[in-house]
Amino acid sequence: MTETQKKLFDAASDAQKRAHAPYSNALIGAAVLMSDGRIFSGCNVENASFGGTVCAERVAIFKAVSEGAPKQIKEVLVVSDAEKPWPPCGFCRQVIAEFANEQTVIHTANLQGKMKSFQFPEIFPEAFTPKHLD
Repeated sequence: MTETQKKLFDAASDAQKRAHAPYSNALIGAAVLMSDGRIFSGCNVENASFGGTVCAERVAIFKAVSEGAPKQIKEVLVVSDAEKPWPPCGFCRQVIAEFANEQTVIHTANLQGKMKSFQFPEIFPEAFTPKHLD
């Protein structure tokens, strides 16, 4: 694990501890590294309506945007306590696509440090991006 990956892992793992997941019991943490070097983290927050649930990745991204970070994601790390690390869901991939580029790296990890990394286009080929609206 690189120094940057370790910082992302630590931030995501810390956020995971605050997850609110009484329905799925799936505690997820995420951290995003923005182009200015700042790291923002988030946890999943479930809601009894299910539709009101927000994933950890989106919480972290929304925090970055709302706190004035440049709207360019360099890396994302998602951590779960599952044996096989969980990737971002489709909804989160679409939100990531709004702020990612072909060099954006997505890391999936579990609490034991098992990690797999992808270039964003590998996990979301042919993503619908703002470029489609030009």
